[in-house]
Amino acid sequence: MNRLSLEKRAQILGMMVEGVSIRAISRMTGASKNTIVKLLADAGERFSDYQNETLRDLSCNRLQLDEIWSFVYAKAKNVACAVAAPEIAGDVWTWTAIDADTKLVASWLVGDRSGETACRFVNDLAGRLKHRIQLTTDGYKAYLQAVEEAFGSDVDYAMLEKLYSSPPQEGPVRYSPGECCGTIRRKIMGNPDSEHISTSYAERQNLTMRMSIRRFTRLTNAFSKKVENHVYALSIYFMHYNFCRIHQTLRVTPAVEAGVADHVWSLEELAGLLESN
Repeated sequence: MNRLSLEKRAQILGMMVEGVSIRAISRMTGASKNTIVKLLADAGERFSDYQNETLRDLSCNRLQLDEIWSFVYAKAKNVACAVAAPEIAGDVWTWTAIDADTKLVASWLVGDRSGETACRFVNDLAGRLKHRIQLTTDGYKAYLQAVEEAFGSDVDYAMLEKLYSSPPQEGPVRYSPGECCGTIRRKIMGNPDSEHISTSYAERQNLTMRMSIRRFTRLTNAFSKKVENHVYALSIYFMHYNFCRIHQTLRVTPAVEAGVADHVWSLEELAGLLESN
């Protein structure tokens, strides 16, 4: 990585967050695959540490939580017959918390979909907040214990359960989800404002991830082969999303809107963060 100029590192990071594969980056930039993978690891670790340190004492008011599926090495049903599968292989879930006002992704975690992981995720989120918030999740039951453990009674918490029809079983739309035919809003704790019981921003963030990160594309052959690289790619994505990518509605980045940063970061500044490690 030290042989790459700042401009070249910025170029490669920009390609990563636009969903370009490692082999394609190598072809277009002339950098070796090993050099790009090394940059992926170094940037992933550094950006994760930076966000962990910086996203603290946040003045969020309304947060939406969700989890998105992907897989490492092989889908869970195929791990048993996969050749040389690593210790962590199969389905993985990325848990995200997005501020409905600033669109800042305040916390994220990669793991399974267990209650234990839910508790780790929500506890981490609670430790980053300055004051009482309104919280909305989907109807996944693991959130109930996780929110109670992390916040106690100091939260206005609601669940939004969506009702779906059966998905198509054949034809060109058989990979599409069932049609949403209704919702149920449940006030779980405190006094959440009914008008703001929503997971729309969290679900839109999931779509952005699927469109921006090839590892999340459905029916892809660009899935992560190691969970470490999966986490690194997410760390780079969220760093760019929070600090560099201007939100179309806000006209600034989520970090600027949330008061975490005082300007829109460039890709060169992002790459320069590696030199300050």
